[in-house]
Amino acid sequence: MRPLICRKGTPISPLAIILNILWLATGGIAAALGWLIAAVIMAITIIGLPWSFAAFRIAWYTLLPFGQEMRSTHNAGVLSMLGNIVWVVLAGWWLALGHLILAVGLAITIIGIPFAWAHLKLAGASLFPVGKEIVPRGTVQVWSGARPA
Repeated sequence: MRPLICRKGTPISPLAIILNILWLATGGIAAALGWLIAAVIMAITIIGLPWSFAAFRIAWYTLLPFGQEMRSTHNAGVLSMLGNIVWVVLAGWWLALGHLILAVGLAITIIGIPFAWAHLKLAGASLFPVGKEIVPRGTVQVWSGARPA
């Protein structure tokens, strides 16, 4: 059996660096802090520990979202769906609400539209964070059953 090959994505572009700097100034720090608070609260409780890992991962992504992408993992199954339901009840709804409020505020300006779009993607992640992975943009997705060419 051949090992699965996963290639690295392209290096981060200068445009992504500029967008990440602007992102931090337009609510990215506040959004990442919200995810970090949710992760810490979940880590403090014993039953919330499994969700804290996903929240920490997305908090890092929220800090610098441009040049990376979030996608579902190939092994996300029924347990991930049940985990996401528990997450929505405990922390997901208020994170999604915060991202929606920031998105509406940023969408009013033309310059804020890319940042509003990023907040909308994060609002979706706020509802379903379990079973997501963060990878550099352009990384080839290899499923466990597929053989690389």
